Formats: sequence, C-alpha cells, structure tokens
Amino acid sequence: MHLSNEDERQRLTEPRADWRAGFGVLGAAFLFNLGQGVLRPSLPLYLRDAFAANYRMVTLIPVVFGAGKWVANLPTGYLLDRLGRRSLSIVGLLVIAVCDVASIVVVNYVPFLTARGCAGMGWAMFATVATTAMVNRAGGRGRAISRLLMAETLGLLIGSAAGGSVYAHRGPTSPFILEAGCMLMAAAVVGWFGLPAAARPVATTVTPEGRSVRHLVRVPGFVLMCCTNAAVMGIQTGVLVFLFPLYLVERGAVSPQTVGHLIALSVLGRLFALWLAGRTSDRRSRISMLALGLAAFGIVLGTLVVVSGTPLFAVWSLCLGATAGFVAGLPTTIIGDRVDPSLHGIAIAWLRTATDAGMLLGPLVMGPLADAVDLAMPFLMAAIMSCALAWACQRHAVTTS
Repeated sequence: MHLSNEDERQRLTEPRADWRAGFGVLGAAFLFNLGQGVLRPSLPLYLRDAFAANYRMVTLIPVVFGAGKWVANLPTGYLLDRLGRRSLSIVGLLVIAVCDVASIVVVNYVPFLTARGCAGMGWAMFATVATTAMVNRAGGRGRAISRLLMAETLGLLIGSAAGGSVYAHRGPTSPFILEAGCMLMAAAVVGWFGLPAAARPVATTVTPEGRSVRHLVRVPGFVLMCCTNAAVMGIQTGVLVFLFPLYLVERGAVSPQTVGHLIALSVLGRLFALWLAGRTSDRRSRISMLALGLAAFGIVLGTLVVVSGTPLFAVWSLCLGATAGFVAGLPTTIIGDRVDPSLHGIAIAWLRTATDAGMLLGPLVMGPLADAVDLAMPFLMAAIMSCALAWACQRHAVTTS
C-alpha cells in the first residue's frame, strides 16, 4: 500500500496541476490565519478585562484549544472521504465562527473555555482538509506545501500586527467579530473555488486493514516523520514562542520594542526558507534535505547561548526562522510521497495528531526545565533533539536509497 522508491520518483515527475485548483485552499488558509492572528495578541487582554483572569487562566486557553485540535484530527481524517473535503472544511470554518460569537455572549469563564476548545476542533477540521488537499498535488508537492505554509504565515503576520490596534480602537469584542468574519469569507472562498481534486490512487483496492494505523506504521519513514514534526513543533512552542522573547530581554538586555523587531526578522526568514524549500525539494532528495535542515536548526539553537549584542541576535533570529521554516513542510511532503493517495487524509490526520501532541508537551517540558536548571538549558536540549533527528533522517536516507 505504500509507494516504492521507483513509484515515488515517478510521482515526482507528474505534470503540475493548474495553480487555480489550489486557489480555494490557499485563499481560505490566508483568511483563516488572518483571523487567528488578529485574535491571538488580544485574547489575553480580553480575558483580563472580561473575567479578571490570572496567569493560570490565560495559559489554560491554548492548552484547551490544542486539546480540541488533538481530539478532532483523527475523526476528520477518517471522515474526509466519506463526507467530502469541501463540506468538511466549510463545517470546520463555520464551527470556529459560531464559537467566536459564543465567546462574546458567554459571561462565565468555563463556558468561554468550552467555546475555545470547540473552536480548536473546527481548526483541526479545516487544517487537516487543507493539508491533505495540498499533499495530493503530486507533480509539485513540495511547492504546494510551501505555498500553503507561506499563506498561513502571511495571514498570521498581518493579523498579529493588526490585532492590538483592533482591540484598542474597535472594542474588546472586535477581534472575535473580525475572526468570525474571516472564517465566513474563508468558507465562501472554499465554496466558490472548491478544493484540489484527489490524486489517482496507486493501489487498486484499499481494505479496512489497509486503513488501520498498523499499516501506516509499516510505511517507510512514517513514524520518523511524525516524531520529527512533533519534536519541531514542541521546540517552536516550548522554546521559540515562549522562551526566546524572555531570553532576549533577560540575557540580551534588549528592549521590548527590539524583541518585536527580532521576532519579525525570524518571520521573514521563515517565509524565505519556505519558498526555498518548496523550490528545491521537488528536485532533490527530501529526506536528505530534512536531515540537513534539522542539523542547521540544531546548530543555530545551540550556539544562541554564546551570542551577545543586538546585531548578532538579529542574525540568529533570522537564521532561527529560516532553519525552522526550511524543515516545516518537509515531513508532510515526504509522507505525501510515500503513502497511497487514497490514505492521505488518514495519514495527515495521524501526523497532525502527533504534531499537536508536541505542541502541548513542548511548553510543559521546556518551561519547568528552564525553571529547574537555567534559561539556556531548553535551547541546548532543543539543539540536541534536532541534531539527533537529523542523524536519524540521514541514516534513513542512506538505508532507503
């Protein structure tokens, strides 16, 4: 049921589908993340003003949201072909919009928490369908995944930059209304343009046994790619998102304004690396590129602890974003190469489940590690993890070549 090396090389040479077939998912992904970006910086402020929330209540929101995603990934993957991609993605977007309206209406914290958890389920529904749709673009899979990630990153960047101003000038509930509007527009885009058609299956039949996780585990590299994506996401959420700004302030003695500029540099580096990885991964061995990117990511993380001065922090921020962006889409693309198209939805669901587990565990592990040892220790641990995964990927590339 998985693709041999010969089948994989043959699929990489298939003609590229018309770019218009992916406009629906790319446009919806941009609007989807634009709404998420607007809400992200203002959500803690809303919790403080509406519920007098403490730090524990604030940090519980992303945990519940991530748990909702984690729960909904697998059902979405198994129902994707039965209910239809377009219908499932539109339902997911509408679920988020309804949850945004409910978040404004409720007056107690527990119902608000429930609404955000349900919004995470809607997030998983759309994201799983969108990723599966782009993975099916066999002739230019690497570029398709990179474009999806670039659309998501641009939406988050623009939305995050505008979120604080929207909250300050339009009122506390305006980010929720704006996100709901973005979700409705994204649903309209999907409904109007549709999604890329599923690729032709390589296998002649798919039995219920072939749809089980035991079959996917036997696909070469599937478990390794799931572990890699989970580890990279854990590093990003547990180290780069939460601890890197603190490291810049406490160890780098830079101002909060400079921190914002440095984070923006990392986003620019990520965008460039996503474009570069998409262009080169369709021409080279993806698994070898992943190993190289993970090794570079680990080196940049490990050497950050010896860097001082704003100019060097700027260089390292750019490199952190670039190396993280370079490896971001490769595990998904590799799974798309090796799993039969009829099983892409289930495979992506398992991949996203592992990734969301990493997102939940990363802050829970790295934060206490910084408290117990030193603020530099999570960066060193992340560097070791990244280099170990690079070695595993390179070894896998050698044994399967």
